[in-house]
Amino acid sequence: MVIPSFSFSRIPQIYFGAGSFDNIESIIGSQARSALIVTGARSFKSTEKRSRLQEMLSNRSITAYDISVSGEPSPDLVDSAVAEFRGKSIDIVVSIGGGSVIDAGKAISAMLTQTVSVVDFLESVGTGIKHSGEKIPFIAVPTTAGTGSEATKNAVLSRIGPGGFKKSLRHDNFVPDAVVIDPELIRHCPPAITAACGMDAFTQLLESYVSTKANPMTDALAYSGLSYVKDSLVEVYTGGSRSIDSWAGMAYGAFMSGITLANAGLGIVHGLASPVGGYFDIPHGVICGTLVGPATRVTIDKLRTRGDKGMPFLRKYTNVGALFTGSDNEDIHYLCDTLLKTIDEWTETLKLPSLREYGIGESDFDRIIDGAGNKNNPVHLDRNEIRKILK
Repeated sequence: MVIPSFSFSRIPQIYFGAGSFDNIESIIGSQARSALIVTGARSFKSTEKRSRLQEMLSNRSITAYDISVSGEPSPDLVDSAVAEFRGKSIDIVVSIGGGSVIDAGKAISAMLTQTVSVVDFLESVGTGIKHSGEKIPFIAVPTTAGTGSEATKNAVLSRIGPGGFKKSLRHDNFVPDAVVIDPELIRHCPPAITAACGMDAFTQLLESYVSTKANPMTDALAYSGLSYVKDSLVEVYTGGSRSIDSWAGMAYGAFMSGITLANAGLGIVHGLASPVGGYFDIPHGVICGTLVGPATRVTIDKLRTRGDKGMPFLRKYTNVGALFTGSDNEDIHYLCDTLLKTIDEWTETLKLPSLREYGIGESDFDRIIDGAGNKNNPVHLDRNEIRKILK
């Protein structure tokens, strides 16, 4: 069996498990006298962990500054935060929140060392200058199980509107220095956020598993993540299990999705999520959760027409279908169809809204398709096939 050549990005120092939140004290205290704490607008502030954080910072005589992020971060938010805190001698940036909060903190830590706008460094829309990679040390503490941003080297920033975009600030050094993954934080998520974030994690695991850039390491990690998401996602959404183990399973799956997307890339769903998220004010997880079913169906249908060329990727979809059903049926087409059925059932159970509910109609398809990319989808899809996914 031939192993393709591949490289693998570094990952953060990991603190995983219930109660791991308390590690923040020693992580910050060992290297900082002042810290910038980036949080969401509401959720973390209403938990007992907020008081615990204040206590830990006080124990170490650490001066703390706060900033809240509401919605997906924009370049203007990052520039404003950097202007406010550049003169505060920030030693460390700590993001405690969902993917948007982590992306915001990641970008702020990278831009506190710079004197220009973050837009100048953004892929495709910037001035083309390269970031040096110099940053303020950064810790990520996810409170949702979704984007996997706690494991990646890019911060996604959005400017929403007719000329909008969703682009990355990216450098190998922007991988968080440490990540604290405490499922006790994640279990406080509202059901709608749990659903959208969970489907984002699932989509990233599936797309990286079948990516044209996948390798044995990413395959192993993606499959491991999928096995935990399979057992956890519906349970944590419906409240069918009060065990912390289910929340830990989702947290683990999301973290694996960040590692695998960073090393294997993603497919057509995320190729569409960029223009959709730039033009419309719609949560990233909703976009992915809504599109992953039809995108997987269109991709599998095209692979089936390619005979032997499509078979390696169909076998991968088959592996996921067998994992999800526990079936010993080895028929490729049966297991692919079973996987598609499972995704449809999840979408219905999790009550994910359609794109139409966010004002997207067929008149918008052409400009979305113009901005979309196949990325590392297992088979190239043309405009008509992408239109079919959207419709």
